[in-house]
Amino acid sequence: MKPLAERLRPQNFDEYIGQEHLIGKDAVLRNAIEAEQIPSFILWGPPGVGKTSLARLVSNYLDCKFYALSAINSGVKDIREVLEKAKDNGLFASANRPILFIDEIHRFSKSQQDSLLKAVEEGVITLIGATTENPSFEVISALLSRCQVYVLQPLNKQQLIKLVDNALQNDKELKAKPIKVAEYNALLLLSGGDARRLYNILELVANTYNGKDELVITNVLVKKISQNNMAIYDKVGEQHYDIASAFIKSIRGSDPNGAVYWLARMIHGGEDVKFIARRIVISAAEDIGLANPNALLIAQTAFDAAVSVGLPEARIILSQAVIYLANSPKSNSAYMAINEALDLVKNSGDLPVPLHLRNAPTQLMEELSYGKDYKYSHNGEGNFSEQEYLPEKLAGTTLFTPQNNQHEAKAKAYLGKLWKGKYGYDD
Repeated sequence: MKPLAERLRPQNFDEYIGQEHLIGKDAVLRNAIEAEQIPSFILWGPPGVGKTSLARLVSNYLDCKFYALSAINSGVKDIREVLEKAKDNGLFASANRPILFIDEIHRFSKSQQDSLLKAVEEGVITLIGATTENPSFEVISALLSRCQVYVLQPLNKQQLIKLVDNALQNDKELKAKPIKVAEYNALLLLSGGDARRLYNILELVANTYNGKDELVITNVLVKKISQNNMAIYDKVGEQHYDIASAFIKSIRGSDPNGAVYWLARMIHGGEDVKFIARRIVISAAEDIGLANPNALLIAQTAFDAAVSVGLPEARIILSQAVIYLANSPKSNSAYMAINEALDLVKNSGDLPVPLHLRNAPTQLMEELSYGKDYKYSHNGEGNFSEQEYLPEKLAGTTLFTPQNNQHEAKAKAYLGKLWKGKYGYDD
């Protein structure tokens, strides 16, 4: 018998639960599908939120051939075989073009992704990729530029409850059993927002029906049955984000004990080394920043080394970097400066570059005063020539505010002498 999740795979858009921002009424992807003008696209979202089901629904709606590959066990040879089959059908308009669905496309190597480029470019197939990882990091830019990226959201509590109720009402096997759900919390918590996992737990509990009494699903029953069958650490659910948050906050709070503990929780739970290492790099820039510029170098080196070595040895590299970051002085001045600068750009618009900062490679530009009155900094005392570098409307704006730590205190003193208090700094 097929698993419950497969038996309940939606057959039309009305049966599909979630992702209303993509396939709801007048949503961007729904409009493209109904207009029969779909581009190649990548579905990015956590497991069990409907990526595969959505790809199949698109194929069903357009009544086109559907080829499916998994990046876990497929290679360039498999891709070429599918593309040859697609070519045999000739080139079609978007609505009838064969769909090639690749699950976990982020696991494809660069050469495997390269093998898709020509077929996508020429319209031999419409590519639909599914990934749980950020496509910006895991999909090559050439392929990414040929595809739209649609982000799928985790299923919320109401949607998960609806999935449970629909399963009990519509699945032939479950309908044959007198099952009543008294409490949903444990089902939802253990599922981690993953519909497939939710169905697996529900089916596991339903299989305990003794053939006589009504089966009442409670939190206690679900936990009792599931405790030996479910992973303690959920790499994509709420606990994943909670532990990652505790990890970062322990580093920010200069607590190496807490930081290493949460690092161990992630490693023990099977978290991706790249995910952990990326968090370390981000923390080095956001929380340590200019208080210890070497932290970013340490973090990036740890990222490269951990990914290269892999687990279990990578745990030592990650631990070293985490302890170093937790024991480093902290500053978020660079983080705050770029945030304020982006807000300023958003609110002030595209202000013109001051004339004295523009290059003048042509005679006409010189006549228009491009570069006029620019002061070459190295000609000034201490390699500094006082002048304005911001657009006229923003003159005198302060975005970077040094904080009280060894490195930034030196910078503050140096800049104070150069700017002579212009930006509010004393000597």
